[in-house]
Amino acid sequence: MGRVYLSLAAFFGFTGVALGAFAAHGLKGRLTAAHLEVFQTGVHYQQLHALALLAVALLAARGASRYLTVAGLVFSLGIVLFSGSLYLMTLAGLKLGPVTPLGGVLFLVGWACLGLHAWRRKA
Repeated sequence: MGRVYLSLAAFFGFTGVALGAFAAHGLKGRLTAAHLEVFQTGVHYQQLHALALLAVALLAARGASRYLTVAGLVFSLGIVLFSGSLYLMTLAGLKLGPVTPLGGVLFLVGWACLGLHAWRRKA
């Protein structure tokens, strides 16, 4: 489990940096300021949760738990749904309804699972 989440953390971190640079240099004159801000919000949350996945991977190396497994899964899905939907809305003009908030809820579930892992962990 730790290897998978470490790989996902690296992938999402790498692509987050690439997408942030793309937005700053390639989209600056092509998107409105509001759309560029929405895109950057997607990048910000992708990067933040790539670090959360890194934490899950490091904690899993010390001992797996079902809470860590769920946290890693929902952080990953949250990135795809939350950030991915923001990228699609700004670049393709798609209206995705509740996809973005669902991704946000998945982020919350991931953080709750991380907290439960800490709470249940033996000293």
